[in-house]
Amino acid sequence: MTKPVAIKRRIGRPPKEDSVETSNRIIDTAAQLFAAQGYAATSMEQVASACNAGKDTIYRRFPSKADLFGAVVDRLRAGVLENLENEINTIADSGDALERLRHLAKWFLSVNLRPEMVAFKRIAMSEAVVFGSAGQGQTDKDPIMDRLVGVVEDAQRDGLLCGDNSTVIANHLIHSIVFGPSNHAMLGGKQYDDPAIRDQYFDQAWKLFLHGAGQ
Repeated sequence: MTKPVAIKRRIGRPPKEDSVETSNRIIDTAAQLFAAQGYAATSMEQVASACNAGKDTIYRRFPSKADLFGAVVDRLRAGVLENLENEINTIADSGDALERLRHLAKWFLSVNLRPEMVAFKRIAMSEAVVFGSAGQGQTDKDPIMDRLVGVVEDAQRDGLLCGDNSTVIANHLIHSIVFGPSNHAMLGGKQYDDPAIRDQYFDQAWKLFLHGAGQ
């Protein structure tokens, strides 16, 4: 009689690859639920059910909903940073520094109008206290803005932009070009979904950034 094949049971913690895959699946699911329902309406139980993971599995990785939301936002920002660095590398040898800055400014506008970005910025605005708790321990250092500041400094060094403080200029650029359409989208507006309208707005905002509104 043939002896049954013994099945080896895995004892202890799962391999690192399995753990990473599980964490990514949880974050993917949470991102979809937060974006669709908002922060308050999304529960850890819903996340567990939607991604087919036990609550204990989720809580071992993310002790609270704020921690899970923080992980979702961190990954979103990491993705934006990776995209930005790819964009900078792509345009590194094209045009002068001011043209490269213009390209990145338009890229920032486009990124901030992406549906997932609008959704999470809306949550950040409506759940300011919770969003702040999720970001505890983070420094004020922002690598995304650091990359933009670097391109501003290139334009200054080449005599294409004036001003002494490159950080102030970079922040002014974002305020001048991104905030209006981004806030419009967070309030449910769809005007800038139209590429022609978005491009027209950008061209006007870029000229105002460069030359101001004075006579």
